[in-house]
Amino acid sequence: MSTSHADAHANHGHGHHGTAGELPHEPERATLEGRNKLLAFWLFLGGECVLFGTLFATFLTLRNNTLGGPTGAELFDLKLVAWATFLLLTSSLTSVFAIQAMHIKRSVPQMVLWLTVTVALGAGFLGLEIYEFLHYTHEGHRFNSSAFGTSFYSLVGFHGAHVAFGILWIGLLILQLLKKGLTVVTAPKIYVASLYWHFIDVVWVFIFTIVYLMGKMG
Repeated sequence: MSTSHADAHANHGHGHHGTAGELPHEPERATLEGRNKLLAFWLFLGGECVLFGTLFATFLTLRNNTLGGPTGAELFDLKLVAWATFLLLTSSLTSVFAIQAMHIKRSVPQMVLWLTVTVALGAGFLGLEIYEFLHYTHEGHRFNSSAFGTSFYSLVGFHGAHVAFGILWIGLLILQLLKKGLTVVTAPKIYVASLYWHFIDVVWVFIFTIVYLMGKMG
């Protein structure tokens, strides 16, 4: 009876050791997944930089081909664009506050608050951009009206689509935070989403400078 009990105990210990050797501990696995996600994200950003670089080069080549339609100097309202820029850059700041709440205070309510503000500011930016596009269309500046129109809407619209995707992404992460809290799985997702949001903010700075400021100067 004693021998059987000892054998069973030994077998149980051996099985437990084998499982631990084959599968990493949960924190280690989550850390590895986080690093893989971050690496994949940087590769994704590399591809995005190539795409935006191509769109910028195309716009710079075609921006004067208006086919008799309105030019950027005639169309662009820098006050409206400045407000849109203010909203988007402020949203980048609030996303930083969310990351600080995660790293320093580990406060889920504060993270949710700042991420919600980020989403709201991003939505405000999109609203102004949609209003801008509708105004340009009314003025005869359409996607198929000229090479200038095609290159403009392709570049600025492509960026707007990225903003819309970022809003959806962060919105889903807010729901995950409310449901699961801050864990080794949700934390890397918040960090990666914040990096993505900073990326589209930086791209917008280039758009504001190259498309709007240069376009207004003629």
